[in-house]
Amino acid sequence: MRHLNAGRKLNRSASHRRALFRNLVTALLERERIKTTDAKAKETRRLTERMITLGKEGTLAARRRALMFVQSRTVVKKLFDDIAPRFKDRAGGYTRIIKIGIRHGDAAPVSVIELVTRAADLEAAAEGDKQKKRRGAPRGSKAATKGGKGADTAAKAPRKRAAAG
Repeated sequence: MRHLNAGRKLNRSASHRRALFRNLVTALLERERIKTTDAKAKETRRLTERMITLGKEGTLAARRRALMFVQSRTVVKKLFDDIAPRFKDRAGGYTRIIKIGIRHGDAAPVSVIELVTRAADLEAAAEGDKQKKRRGAPRGSKAATKGGKGADTAAKAPRKRAAAG
């Protein structure tokens, strides 16, 4: 019976599973968004949220515990200096999983797992506040009428009427 056996085995040995999740967590913290299967994403979410909580703790012992799991010193530095401060007011739920469909090769359900506040989103929001971008050319300019119907109708010859009968 599986009573109190939390976690997914994913048809792998314990060492392979540990290596897989270390790789996934490291990649997620480095890139802030990865694409993987639903089951792997759900398990990666648990482990990533633990790492972010360690980052929020901010102590030397927490940094060493994170280094035992995350494979890159630069990613741990990013976790403690960049990612964790973004979530200082949030009590959990640092990641989101978005289901994107079925993988063509083996029909596995695929998801995107990402950090809730990504650096790219924060930069885009800051840039959007500085200047409002206009979509397309302003009305009345040459670019707006160049490909439109207004410029072509004057150049075309009038239509010939069909003969009655």
